[in-house]
Amino acid sequence: MAFPHDGQKFKKGESGNPNGRPVGTKNRSTVIKRWLEAIDKGDNPITGETESMSMEDKMTIALLAKALKGDTQAYKALMDSAYGQPKQEVQQETTQEVYATINWFDTEDNNQ
Repeated sequence: MAFPHDGQKFKKGESGNPNGRPVGTKNRSTVIKRWLEAIDKGDNPITGETESMSMEDKMTIALLAKALKGDTQAYKALMDSAYGQPKQEVQQETTQEVYATINWFDTEDNNQ
């Protein structure tokens, strides 16, 4: 890839994308959230009834079905979603003694 200027990517103060992102362009997460909220009619595999569900509901039910069949990754994803990931604690023990010198007062500034 050739650089536009002598050994530099851009001149000082020059943007690599001068026009920027077009106005009104939606962020990817906004688009995904919109599709996850979309409603679709379908059979609920848990209740067996036809009902309106969001795509997010359908995906969660599909993940639940996989977990019930023994898929440990699906189980972990559900548990992490519901309860958060477990905190990882690190225990550190040492057999060495630690010595520290603490100077409570600076002798030059001590006017007492």
